[in-house]
Amino acid sequence: MTVAVPVRDPRRPSWEEPPTAAGQAGKGVVLFIVLAVVLIPLWMVVLTSLSTQSAVNQAGGMVLVPDGITFAAYKQIFTNQLVMHSLLVSLGITIVGTLISMVVTILCAYGLSRHGSYAHRPILLVLVVTMFFSGGLIPTFLVVSALGGYDSYWSMILPTAVSVFNILVVRAFFSATSQELIDAAAIDGAGDWRTLWSVVLPTSRAVTAVVALFYAVGYWNTFFNALLFLPDNQKWPLQMVIYTYTLQGNAMPGSGQNTTGQYFGTQEITPLAIQMAVVTLTLIPILIVYPFVQRHFTKGVLLGAIKG
Repeated sequence: MTVAVPVRDPRRPSWEEPPTAAGQAGKGVVLFIVLAVVLIPLWMVVLTSLSTQSAVNQAGGMVLVPDGITFAAYKQIFTNQLVMHSLLVSLGITIVGTLISMVVTILCAYGLSRHGSYAHRPILLVLVVTMFFSGGLIPTFLVVSALGGYDSYWSMILPTAVSVFNILVVRAFFSATSQELIDAAAIDGAGDWRTLWSVVLPTSRAVTAVVALFYAVGYWNTFFNALLFLPDNQKWPLQMVIYTYTLQGNAMPGSGQNTTGQYFGTQEITPLAIQMAVVTLTLIPILIVYPFVQRHFTKGVLLGAIKG
């Protein structure tokens, strides 16, 4: 029995040839390593949040092999007022901030995508310049404070409400909208608002879904603005709580150390399990939303970026 050996076409570059068995095995090994690097830390975080105190102590920290499952950490964080309030703050900031960012981004991108709009080229130039030069941390702090944003929830939204990169991506997608469709809408008497709402947006669901996900993930994960502008921990978002009580190792109210250095709260779980439960809680919304938007990524971002 003879095995047919594929003949290489000398006119085609080598990277367009079908991979060999060794190449496929190499890709499989690389993908396995990348998958392990991504999933093992996630697995350890989730499993540690579900582990008993004895399992965590036996593992000496993060748990890799399950040895007893308990939901006590989740019961405790859902009864912790600070965590629950910060969760509501994060949800509110994410929803309101995403709506504001999408409205501003869509209106700005649509105006810049119309060639006859007033001063669209100078405005576009100014926006692009801000991608490379920013005002700096201290001027930003002074401006936000002077406008009354210090110790306000708006300081979590307005300073980062607009991303020039997202505007350029949406503008590129809007510019690719069929001119015949826009002309037909104009002949039917549609103005700019009607054209945007009834013609451009329905044909641009992919890019709007992806950009909305970008904004939502950004607001959900933000903590630096809270570090700068929110001194009151009762206004902290969930990420700021994680930063303070997980990364810095401070004791979380209701589950940490008292003034004598002894742990209090339930005896079935450790503070590490509670911290990992809070981290897991932050991952759930992204894991739920991402599969619904993932199918738009290629068309929404790559196609829009190439046509830009």
